[in-house]
Amino acid sequence: MSLFEDTNPKVLKDLLAEIHGCTTVLPDFQRDFVWEPSATQELIVSIANNYPAGSLLRVRDAKRVFAAREFEGAPTLNGKKHTFLVLDGQQRLTSLYQAFYGVGEHRYYLNLQKLLDGNDFEESIFHVRATTKWVKKRESFDRQAKELILPLSVLKGGAGGFLQWLLQVTNPMAAEDRTRMLDALTKINEQWIKTIDDYHFPVVTLSDKTEPDALCTIFETLNRTGVKLSVFELLTARFWPQSINLRELWDDACQKHAIIPEFDVDPYYVLQAISLACRRAPSCKRSDVLNLEPGDIREWWQPVIAGLAAGLTILRDDCKVMQPKWLPYQTMLAPLAAVLAKAGMPKTAAAGAQREKLKQWFWCAVFGQAYESSPNSKGAKDVGELLAWFDGGPLPESIQTCRFDPKSLRDVTPRQRSIYRGTICLILGTGTRDFHTQAVITGNLMNAQGIDDHHVFPDDFLVKEKGVKPSRMRDCVLNRTLIDRTTNQMISNRPPSEYMAQIRGTPGFPFDAVLSSHCLPTGTDSPLWSDDYDAFLAWRQDRLWKEIMRVTGIAEAADLEAAEDEDA
Repeated sequence: MSLFEDTNPKVLKDLLAEIHGCTTVLPDFQRDFVWEPSATQELIVSIANNYPAGSLLRVRDAKRVFAAREFEGAPTLNGKKHTFLVLDGQQRLTSLYQAFYGVGEHRYYLNLQKLLDGNDFEESIFHVRATTKWVKKRESFDRQAKELILPLSVLKGGAGGFLQWLLQVTNPMAAEDRTRMLDALTKINEQWIKTIDDYHFPVVTLSDKTEPDALCTIFETLNRTGVKLSVFELLTARFWPQSINLRELWDDACQKHAIIPEFDVDPYYVLQAISLACRRAPSCKRSDVLNLEPGDIREWWQPVIAGLAAGLTILRDDCKVMQPKWLPYQTMLAPLAAVLAKAGMPKTAAAGAQREKLKQWFWCAVFGQAYESSPNSKGAKDVGELLAWFDGGPLPESIQTCRFDPKSLRDVTPRQRSIYRGTICLILGTGTRDFHTQAVITGNLMNAQGIDDHHVFPDDFLVKEKGVKPSRMRDCVLNRTLIDRTTNQMISNRPPSEYMAQIRGTPGFPFDAVLSSHCLPTGTDSPLWSDDYDAFLAWRQDRLWKEIMRVTGIAEAADLEAAEDEDA
């Protein structure tokens, strides 16, 4: 008996509609949705270009082997009977559902004016946190029409939604303008919207006769493997006849530079860096990487690898990105490696000057969220501007335009990965010491002591004793620091005044020095002793803002909410 019911492609919009209707659900034990919004954008770009985005695996769930739950952001099951259980493809389907149905923590948009001006789709798609005033204002159709900003949620039902939207936009226009705009938007519809509308995922559907032990084996296999064919593998095959073995080159690079595998670098970023380095006008889009020539690899592989290793060393030693999990943007690695490959690494004090400039660029890109949207275009621009800056040119735009509102730290949780991770690294940059051994925290110590980010005011204490209900207020980065496993177990759900007193009471322990190294308040008037959470948030916001100003060069706080009001 075959396990397979069918192996037919399914239209994306139909798959998403099944999620919305609770026809398609997830096993309850599947891990939570964890994709970054930038990864969602990359997936949508692939779909808009009709690139393969992997296959999906599901089972017709007649046996009800596993408890089921709805996709994150979808309507609750509430006793509804589902048909399919997704075994492989949760992250992709969840990200696409949230993007096209306008749910989740971010909203996704297409800047049609950029497309009309000749920009690529990749440069025209962007996302914004759902809680911002900017998003609230763009719920108004009049605002969307004025700015030619299309919410992707308009496309959830297919191209018909876009056609209705563009008719609403053009109907009030004068006849000549209406005709011109209709023609232009119709071209966008033909080139991009219809491609999304007609996108098919290969879907393998297992029959309802599939036995429970077979499903368990499939889950185990998927969780252990899940390797997809990447651009790196494609180019490895293409360059083989030219006696270029990319796999061998990569293995050799990882052996010579241990920091590369330590940071679990995707070799695709090396190919992107080569694409940035080998062109007069830097560019690293997927099509550019796929069109690399054998000569490009031979000329730039070694310089780029050396640049990547040097760049990672700067991030680890100077910016305190101790582990790969704390790197705010993986996409910054390609421009960083390309810049160091092209600039070289001088044996003079110029190397130190370059290092300082790269550090400022890194911090401005992180806190300015420069790589949230169009990271390939941003990387290409930064390569040219950084190299010019090294030679005495003007500040790169990512530094000149960087601004930050310290109040936003109250909303930054582990879900806002770039700023959250950047802030943790910033705290480490003050010489953060372990609460257990008081040793300065390093990557090795993190592994040895089980050091991870935890709450200063315990989550359970804030809910039960302080009545702080919204999770984002409890989980914000202002209330987080790196705490070892032993200390965190000792803290449990106790108030700071209680567990801090126990730590301070340890004879010979440099309590104030350790607290200061975490950018936490000391002294008798510290809000930690009075368990004053609001005062603690205000104090730490001010303290971390001083560190952000120091590393970025920003001179004053920006009021981003006020800026959104002015933009109204």
